Amino acid sequence: MIDLRLPRTYWALILLTASIIPRLCTAQAAPAGSSLPNASRFELFGGYGYFHPFNSSIYNQPYDPIPGGVVAGATGFFNRYVGLQAEYTHFYNSPDYCLSTVQGGPVFRRPVGRFVPFAHIVGGGAQVGPSYLHNGSSNGCTWGWAATGGVGIDYVLAAPGLGDHLAIRPIQADFHYSDVTYSNQLTGSSYTGGEGQITAFRLSAGLVYRIGSVTPALPASYGCEAQPVTVYPGDPVTVTGRVINLEESKRLLPVYTWSSTGGRITGSAGGATIATADMAPGDYSVTGHVNEGSQPSRHADCSTTFRVLAYEPPTIACAANPATVQPGGFATITSTGRSPQNRRLTYSYSSSAGQVSVTGTTGTLTTSGVNPGLVNITCNVVDDLGKSAAANTSVTIVAPPPPPPAPAPTASTLCSISFERDRKRPVRVDNEAKACLDDVAIEMNRASDAVLVVVGKHDPQETPDAAAERTLNVKQYLTEEKGIDPSRIELRTGESTGRTVDNIVVPPGASWDTGGTTSFDPSRVQRHGQPYAPAPKAAAHK
Repeated sequence: MIDLRLPRTYWALILLTASIIPRLCTAQAAPAGSSLPNASRFELFGGYGYFHPFNSSIYNQPYDPIPGGVVAGATGFFNRYVGLQAEYTHFYNSPDYCLSTVQGGPVFRRPVGRFVPFAHIVGGGAQVGPSYLHNGSSNGCTWGWAATGGVGIDYVLAAPGLGDHLAIRPIQADFHYSDVTYSNQLTGSSYTGGEGQITAFRLSAGLVYRIGSVTPALPASYGCEAQPVTVYPGDPVTVTGRVINLEESKRLLPVYTWSSTGGRITGSAGGATIATADMAPGDYSVTGHVNEGSQPSRHADCSTTFRVLAYEPPTIACAANPATVQPGGFATITSTGRSPQNRRLTYSYSSSAGQVSVTGTTGTLTTSGVNPGLVNITCNVVDDLGKSAAANTSVTIVAPPPPPPAPAPTASTLCSISFERDRKRPVRVDNEAKACLDDVAIEMNRASDAVLVVVGKHDPQETPDAAAERTLNVKQYLTEEKGIDPSRIELRTGESTGRTVDNIVVPPGASWDTGGTTSFDPSRVQRHGQPYAPAPKAAAHK
């Protein structure tokens, strides 16, 4: 069985590794550039180690874990991926056994940015003391052979000033096997002799010092870009520079210089800004230079261009609403102006007739005293640089329409008179009927040229002459008592619908539908009784 009870030191190593790796993953490149480290030619490693045997014993006594030790190594690489490694380790577990190894073998790596994962296989000698608390002059540490293989990962630190020479190895995990044969003696209660075989895993962490480079450093490269690439006079241009394969050191710092064929340029490490006020339209170029020391590979130049455009004049469109008005009317003139460079705009208006008042982008045309016809309006716009544009619209002045013709006169029916109240005198105009006829007389006097049509009607139980008598009595009252000209009264009889008389005023030019009425000859009508009720007598004075 494998004993997984690990010491506190090992767990501390696990926690340290877990906290370091995320920080390494988010590490940023040095400010001067973004180049990646070169593959090293030689590496020296030193660090802490933990040794944990499992299923390993001598004289039925297990080899215990050794929580602390030293792991050191030197590696030389033939190229970016393959090298040869020499390794020394020493673990001591007082007062029990100790273990030291001297080994060598191939190592394989695969750089990925600043991370360098690797695997190695080494073999050589192992000096191991027997377990069971019996080391001494008779049972000293004895040499045998050992083999180790495993994987790990390095991270090349990007701190300024280190020059990619220092890396951290957060974890290296190895499998170890060693075999040592002791003497064959048994003295007293001490056990000697026998064969010690150790199967173990080994964890280590530490620092790596990197020397040299497998490939020569790439020359510095500089690129820059102008934004925006087209501007108008007065708009700023920003140039951004980016340098690669060049990193700052404590001894040397990059020096940046900028120049431009026009405008006023202000430069810095990150780029430059160009003021374009009063620049003539045309194409201009910007050049940047960076250097760090005297080596040609640590010098680089970049260039970019931008264009200054001439200001464009504004444009304008205008319309009138309404497009047609009568003399004295108003029309609103609306202008829509646009400056391609968003310059400040001012509007004005002129017209061939009338007056135009201005309010912002709109004008109001007043047409008082303007004769019918077409009024032309010109809409003007000018920007703060004096560049202008104009557009035209028009308003039509039309004569007012003639007044509508007077409505045709129509006949109107006035009050009707009922003869139902006095059955003994069913044709006489009583006082209540006279009140109606008084109103008819007033209307006839108001419309002095109108004709009054009086239509008498009778009950089915009466003779038609009863209707005629009623009309004659109405006419007599109007002519004798109210002074209405008899020639203005037309008499007719109608249907047998009741004891009534209808009064219809017909103005000149009006038509009246006679319907079921008929005219009659008054001389052929025999009249009975009083035509209308007498006027009441005045009260006698006492």
